Amino acid sequence: MNKKLSKKDLKAWKDFVEGNQRVPDKDNFKNVKKNKKEATIDLHGFSLDQANNKVEKFIIECFDKKIEKLNIITGKGLRSKVDQNPFQSKDLSILKYSVPEFVKCNTTLMSIIKRIEDQTDNKNSGFFCIYLKLKNKL
Repeated sequence: MNKKLSKKDLKAWKDFVEGNQRVPDKDNFKNVKKNKKEATIDLHGFSLDQANNKVEKFIIECFDKKIEKLNIITGKGLRSKVDQNPFQSKDLSILKYSVPEFVKCNTTLMSIIKRIEDQTDNKNSGFFCIYLKLKNKL
């Protein structure tokens, strides 16, 4: 075994020691899938019926394309005009509340959905995430 370092290795070591490079922590790693497929749909400007139809088609298309995570942007409902109509519920007419409820009540969609991360508890959130089951595991 050669105990003597080459000039190149000595220079590299000296540069490393004198430099301010950070050594990556190999014990602290994230278990993240590379190539994890993700898709997003934005429902701003859609009526409730249009949004529900669009989301239903979107979920089925993404399932067929083997996309695992869906980000559904509904908006916060700040510019919703439900306040002007006394016959509409403020909470149920806004896409933020209605679209996740539509998905949860649709048995066909729920059969291909692994889980839904509903962000409606957070008043500042205008989206929710859907994780789909893998198509070949059904």
